[in-house]
Parts: sequence; structure tokens; C-alpha cells
Amino acid sequence: MTRLADLTSALRARGVKPLVPFLTAGYPDEATFLGLMGAVKRAGCPLVEMGIPFSDPVADGPVIQASSQRALAGGMTLTRTLELAAMVRAEHDLAVVLMGYLNPILHLGPDRFATACREAAVAGVLVPDLPLEEAGGLRDLLLQAGVDLIDLVAPTTDQDRLEHHTAAAGGFMYLVSTTGVTGSGVNKGDDLESYVARVRRANPLPLYVGFGISTPDDAARVAACADGAVVGSALIRLIDQYDDPAAANAAAEQYLAAMTVALNPDKGQ
Repeated sequence: MTRLADLTSALRARGVKPLVPFLTAGYPDEATFLGLMGAVKRAGCPLVEMGIPFSDPVADGPVIQASSQRALAGGMTLTRTLELAAMVRAEHDLAVVLMGYLNPILHLGPDRFATACREAAVAGVLVPDLPLEEAGGLRDLLLQAGVDLIDLVAPTTDQDRLEHHTAAAGGFMYLVSTTGVTGSGVNKGDDLESYVARVRRANPLPLYVGFGISTPDDAARVAACADGAVVGSALIRLIDQYDDPAAANAAAEQYLAAMTVALNPDKGQ
């Protein structure tokens, strides 16, 4: 098993439903970003999703797009993101999942990227613009490095394609809750529960729901049908409200702790 598969399997066996915060690497600046990792850990989150800044993040809404642009303006690169991932793993014992687009990975070189992920102790990688049919080469390189390539599925994913994802996926399955971009919101009238149930019938991996998760009520709804939740835009919007890094850190910790409790109301967290 990979490190990520070991962790997600152990969490599910213990009945723990993790909150996975998303933060763009180097946002709002490198020092504040690293400080926020302490807040993530203190809030009880065992995993963190680190966004690799990119100039054209097509799956992301305006909040994450703006954070990516600011990080790029501050000099953040894929190489430095990998260095930060190693620091986060070493200093906070968080499992790091990198979320990035294909172009920077190809520019570095898939072989070099996989090697760098291994050296940085990265647990998983998400590439939202890499089609399933073209993912095999990178998936194999990452698996050789002990890293899972995480598959994303959407409410529009049909049964045949879902079964192909199931055959390839590792670590956990990322369920995009809507057909929009990040931050677009989960609607009360949508079919989240049946969507999660349909994926669960086809896939034995833990199922983590993201895109539009922003409130404790959202987290509780996810907890009732899935195995974990990913929060990104709402967290970045919160951080944006503070000019003082210490205040941003405290607000982020309080928010993430409340979301974690909503996901695990019986765990006393």
C-alpha cells in the first residue's frame, strides 16, 4: 500500500472523517502559508491539499484563481511548492496531496516530478485537467515513487467511466460535488446523497467530497454519506479578511476545527 492508502484506510477503519483543507502554496505569502499549516494540524486535519500555482487553473473559481495569481506574483514555482511540501510533512506530520495542472508537470518532466514527489514525501497528486485515458504514464511513475494519483469524478460521470476510474484509482476518490468550478456551492436540492451512493457501489476506496463545501452544515451533510470533505474557497475567503498573519492563523484554526467537529460529532474533537 502507498502512504496515502494506509492513512485513508486507517482513518476509515477508526470511523474518522477527515477534513482536507486546500491552500494555494505560497499564498498569501510564504511565511503566512507555512504558519497556516500549524493551524491545519491543530484543528485536527491529518491531510492537506496544496495547490500548485498556475496561470490558467481551469477547474478553479475566482477565489482560488486569485490566490494562484498572487502566489505566482510572489515567485512561487512548482519546484518551490515541492520544497514547501517537504517542510510541511517534516514539521507538521501532515500528509500532503498536491493539486496541480498538467502543464507545469510536463515542463518539469513527469519522471523528475515523480522523483521530486518521492523525495518530498508527497502522499498524493491531483491533476484535474489530465484525462483518465491519458493518465496511465504519470500514474505508473507516481506509483513507482510510492505516490497515488487521485481520480476525480463528477455527478455527470457515467457508470462505464466510473468503473474505469475504479480500476485505476488509489488513495481516495475525489467526488466533485457540482458540475461547476471550485467554490460554486452545494445546493440543498441537489442529489449529493444518491451520487455518493452510486460511486460507493462501484468503488471500495474512501470517498471525499469537494467543490462548494463551506459551512459546518455542508460538512455534516457530507459526513452522513461520504468519508471526508475538502474545503478550499471558503477557507481562502476567510484568510483574505485578515492583514495580520496571526489573526488569519487563529481564524483559520477556529474555522477548520468547527468543520472537523461537524464531520465527526461523536469523536469529541
